[in-house]
Amino acid sequence: MKLGNLELDSRTAGLAPMAGVADRAFRELCCEFGASYVVSEMVSSKGLTMHDRKSRELLVLSQKERPAAAQIFGNDPVVMAACAAQCLSFAPDVIDINMGCPAPKIAGNGGGAALLKNLPLAEKIIRAVVQAVDVPVTVKMRLGWDAQTPVAVELAKRAENAGAAAVTVHGRTRQQMYAPPVDVESIAAVKRSVSIPVIANGDITDGLSAAKMLEETGCDYLLVGRGALGRPWVFSQIAAYLKHERVLPEPPLSEQMRVMLRHIQRICDYKGERVGMREARKHAAWYIRGVRGAAQYRQRVGALSSMEELEKLAFEIVKENSF
Repeated sequence: MKLGNLELDSRTAGLAPMAGVADRAFRELCCEFGASYVVSEMVSSKGLTMHDRKSRELLVLSQKERPAAAQIFGNDPVVMAACAAQCLSFAPDVIDINMGCPAPKIAGNGGGAALLKNLPLAEKIIRAVVQAVDVPVTVKMRLGWDAQTPVAVELAKRAENAGAAAVTVHGRTRQQMYAPPVDVESIAAVKRSVSIPVIANGDITDGLSAAKMLEETGCDYLLVGRGALGRPWVFSQIAAYLKHERVLPEPPLSEQMRVMLRHIQRICDYKGERVGMREARKHAAWYIRGVRGAAQYRQRVGALSSMEELEKLAFEIVKENSF
């Protein structure tokens, strides 16, 4: 798949943008496991143009996570264009526009999925951003606001008309959030409607589901979101299956815990232990899903305050689940 001069191997997958999750530490880790493309957490166009420190921190991209996109959101074409131009100082390979976030604090203020209800404005935003930057611009969308207003095909056509290099389609409406299975036929309909690349997103959790998504939608590439939570090795599994039809099992529990510790240590390195350990709680809860005694461990995870405590917990989990 080509995004301007950028070429991505369609037999691999990339990491989808996830607010509060897909930070630098997680993106780098996923790249180590074979993610061939990553997208940053959402950055507020208003926040960045008003020189908000946290917005700038979200845009820091290292050489360990390339190629990488900076994702921005907002509902004002002028502000979005200015934001995209400012993003270039962080050297993103792509600018991605969020038109799918269902969170009330985003959609409720006219950004994210709210733009699914105003396609003329969405097209103006895309065109303004494309004209403001010299890197490829992509658009991430959902199928529509609700089942009664499917707009993905029309929005994809408008995105192409406005100069977007590709569109990513999450196969659910805003109203559906993350609950029902993705609508693969609707993603396929978007693919049939445009000549630019179409990237599929939703319910991709392993090599088999990745291959099925590619086959049933005809899409050009895949982004993995929740399927990578507590499982960054999913990218290795996807690449092994798509390239060699080889099914890689889940790593041994001891290896999973080593990955978890490496992940959390990196968060602490970048953000400091106080912030890092607070963020570690949600990540650790994902890493121990399915482990015998997980409910008990989650209680301890919720009180973590140091790497020493996490290392002790990881050791106990491995010891108590050995047979």
